[in-house]
Amino acid sequence: MYASKVTNLSESITIAISNLARELKAQGRDILSFSAGEPDFDTPQVIKDEAIKAIQNGFTKYTAVAGIPELLQVISEKLLRENNLHYTPQEIVVNSGAKHSLFNVFQALIEKDDEVIIPSPYWVTYPELVTYSGGKNVFIETTQENRFKITPEQLKAAITPKTKILVLTTPSNPTGMLYSKAELERIAEILKNTNIWVISDEIYEKLIYDSTFTSCGSINQDMLERTITINGLSKAVAMTGWRMGYLATKDKKLRQLIINLHSQCVSNITSITQKAAIPALDGRADKDIQKMRQTFKERRDIAYKLFNEIQGLSVDLPDGAFYLFANCKAINSNSMQFSKDLLEKEGVAVVPGIGFGMEGYFRFSFATDLESIQKGIQRIANFCHS
Repeated sequence: MYASKVTNLSESITIAISNLARELKAQGRDILSFSAGEPDFDTPQVIKDEAIKAIQNGFTKYTAVAGIPELLQVISEKLLRENNLHYTPQEIVVNSGAKHSLFNVFQALIEKDDEVIIPSPYWVTYPELVTYSGGKNVFIETTQENRFKITPEQLKAAITPKTKILVLTTPSNPTGMLYSKAELERIAEILKNTNIWVISDEIYEKLIYDSTFTSCGSINQDMLERTITINGLSKAVAMTGWRMGYLATKDKKLRQLIINLHSQCVSNITSITQKAAIPALDGRADKDIQKMRQTFKERRDIAYKLFNEIQGLSVDLPDGAFYLFANCKAINSNSMQFSKDLLEKEGVAVVPGIGFGMEGYFRFSFATDLESIQKGIQRIANFCHS
């Protein structure tokens, strides 16, 4: 009765856990949730002011499918200024969030049985989008010893004649680990003389704490030509509900295919959001972004210290994003059971590692206030020591 490509889709485990936590809280339970990947900050005022101005000026009609010219220009300038990426406005498409950008790219590129290499642990949506698009997921399992990053040797071994795409997320969700320029150069060397696309998800690029961020496409011209850069405003500028993401590609045919698909699905993203996105990208919100980043860093440092005082858990210090990926194998290697028991006994919601393709771990988001973080980690300690 229903289309198999939809019925085969799974609900995001992150959203499922968050919904369960909300339901328990509505029932009167004292629940602390660290499951959602959403900043707890408000959108900067300069961005809200631009949105209000757009409404007052009647900027409420259809726009060009790919985005209004001034926004595409600002994105182009941002990518060059901050990422050393040379994309013209005619090589960029604005979508309803980075997730929508990814959906459009997978739909435009993947044919039946095309293989997509995804390092594990991975963001929960990647394999679902590949499956929906008719492709085959090829997972490369990373290790905590390698800071959850693939090696050139692993990549080389995973490549087959059917390999179509490599997905890289830097910094990573769920681990927060960052690929260095040297590591990306080695990956680029493996990909040289292949026809493999690279989808580089850089949504957390502004949330880097001790390292330097390098865009995949900035490594060399070959990488720029094969890389589709994905980014957006949800994480770094606290604009999750605004739904603004974008992609950039040097392949004009691919861009046009995505525009065609985009036009038949949503016509264009919200006109008001497009206007509001401009100050988020042109530097006017940089002070706000820096304040948020500094607060996240302080939370990270405290949470990291507290977690590593819990016997039975181990956590590596993340380079970026706002997650800790905790090893709970000594307590319970079944991450789903660990997470359910933790929620039931201590009222703490975390996301089991199995949802990210790695058993024996759980993800803890520190995108919430410090008091809740400290209280939540104390409850986790009580659970682990009970």
